[in-house]
Amino acid sequence: MEVAPKKELSLFDSTSIIVGIIIGAGIYQMAPDIAKGAHSGWGVLAIWLAGGLLSLFGAIGYAELATAYPQEGGDYVYLSRAYGKWAGFLFGWIQLAIVRPGDIAIMAFAFATYIRAIGDPLAGYGFSHSQRIYAAAATAILTAINILGVKEGKWTQNILTTVKALGLLAIVGVAAMSPQRTPVTESFGPLPVSLAMIFVLFTYGGWNEMAYVAAEVKNPRRNIVRALVLGSAAVTVLYLLVNGAFLYTLGYVGLATSKAVATDCVSTVLPRIGGSLISALVCISALGALNGLIFTGARISYALGAEHRAFGVLGKWSERRGTPVWALLVQGVIAAGLILLFGSFVDTILYTAAPVYLFYLATSLSVIVLRFREPDTERPYRVTGYPVTTLVFCAVCAFLIYSAISYAFWNKRASLILLSAILLVGVLLYWLTDIRGAARKVATKTQRRKEK
Repeated sequence: MEVAPKKELSLFDSTSIIVGIIIGAGIYQMAPDIAKGAHSGWGVLAIWLAGGLLSLFGAIGYAELATAYPQEGGDYVYLSRAYGKWAGFLFGWIQLAIVRPGDIAIMAFAFATYIRAIGDPLAGYGFSHSQRIYAAAATAILTAINILGVKEGKWTQNILTTVKALGLLAIVGVAAMSPQRTPVTESFGPLPVSLAMIFVLFTYGGWNEMAYVAAEVKNPRRNIVRALVLGSAAVTVLYLLVNGAFLYTLGYVGLATSKAVATDCVSTVLPRIGGSLISALVCISALGALNGLIFTGARISYALGAEHRAFGVLGKWSERRGTPVWALLVQGVIAAGLILLFGSFVDTILYTAAPVYLFYLATSLSVIVLRFREPDTERPYRVTGYPVTTLVFCAVCAFLIYSAISYAFWNKRASLILLSAILLVGVLLYWLTDIRGAARKVATKTQRRKEK
């Protein structure tokens, strides 16, 4: 008897997954670069608000798809139904080989960076690669917790998300007590708005994660939509408040030129302990995002394995643990491998941006495609503002794909070549498995005819 996922995620659990994944280390590390592309204080608030609204436009598209097809795998399921199994396969392959391990590695390194800022006991023993050790250890421990069971994984997520949200509100509260700031006159080079928007939408990344665990949500017809909207809206409000606090305490130029913006902000009131408090908060934020990425990412690999024999081991759901154990293990091993080879935070974002927004675009368009292909499918929720909101989000995705590829072509050609090679391997894998599958079907039909 095949073991299937159980419905164990409440509305609070589901919202915590979304908020917890979105609020990682990006808000702390990317805020100055985003400010450079916004060109003014009001521009900073405007670009963060635009990012929140665009993410909401994307989220409501996913809400329609997730409530109509409440299965594990999210985009994998929708792309397969809209365009064919090849599209779902390529999505699962890219997520398994590039995107999800890369996201996990980014958050693991963010945690390691800030835990060393608090204190690095390994430094006294001559370890020159303690950052990698901390990053790998965090990945291994959280993977193990999620293997133990859904309850362990979701409660870890709930606690970390609650603490990080309260921490962001604390930054706003501290900023409100800040004395009059001294204007900063340091010069800096502005960034293109398109690049700033890529960074903004990266920090909002994660609003679609609810779709990957749709089969485990209680009362999915209502709670999936609620979690997507509540999570996206809550993060937008928090990001606007925090950036407002940065601008109030540091000013626009101070924000754009800061090397540790949250620390600089809190240190205006708490100069002695501000750095340690922020480092601890970033560690918690990174761990919350890391746990959520591990939790949901394994569901994509599980869906891939359940449909394709080449990855069959990933498609096994443990009856004892109630989790996709093998998918979690393989995902953790690949992420650990990337940790050993990891480059810079920004380069990794740009490396993964093109495939991420390519699939965002394809999935959002599948809202339109599936309304035509499967008009009789019940849709408990239909996209608000359809088709305008869907098309606006699709247009932004197309623009960001172009921007990311253009930047990689002129500045990071090696990463573009590597990305293309991995995509080509995925195409070959699908072609080979598809041929074998077709051959098995022909052999089965021939055998049945002989038996008759």
